[in-house]
Parts: sequence; structure tokens; C-alpha cells
Amino acid sequence: MLNTHRAARRIRSAFAAAALATAVIAPVTLGATTAQAATVHCAHHTTGTCGTHIKHPRGAMAKCKDGTWSYSRHFSGTCSHHHGVRYWFK
Repeated sequence: MLNTHRAARRIRSAFAAAALATAVIAPVTLGATTAQAATVHCAHHTTGTCGTHIKHPRGAMAKCKDGTWSYSRHFSGTCSHHHGVRYWFK
């Protein structure tokens, strides 16, 4: 009878350890996939439409709403005199 209780305790401990490991590892894995997906599709500073599907000149940061290309180094003020940004590329 004593061996049965020890075996049951070991099984419960193993299940508890597995559940804890799953609870700790699962959110980290999901968070990494979500972050990777976001960086692939859109630039971190944008809230607008990403232009990953649009062919654009090398070095262009954005396409402005009036159809011109922006080669600015920083996103702040990009296309400010061209009615704003239509698509972000970086």
C-alpha cells in the first residue's frame, strides 16, 4: 500500500511538472511567432497600410498619397508635404 501511494505521488508530480512547463513555454513561443509575423508584414512605426506587395525603388521608405516616392531616413515627417503616406516599405 505504501508503494502505491509513492507511485501515485510520483505520477502527480510528473503531471504537475509537465503542466507547469507547458504553461511557461507556450506563451513565450506564441509571443515570438506573433512578433516575427508582425515584423515580416509591417514596419514597427506604422499604423497604416504596408506595401510589401508593391514593387518599389530600392531605398524607398514609403509611397506618398500623391504618388511620389519618399526616401527619407526617418519615418517622422515622411510625405508630410505630399498628403501623407499611402504605403510603408521599411
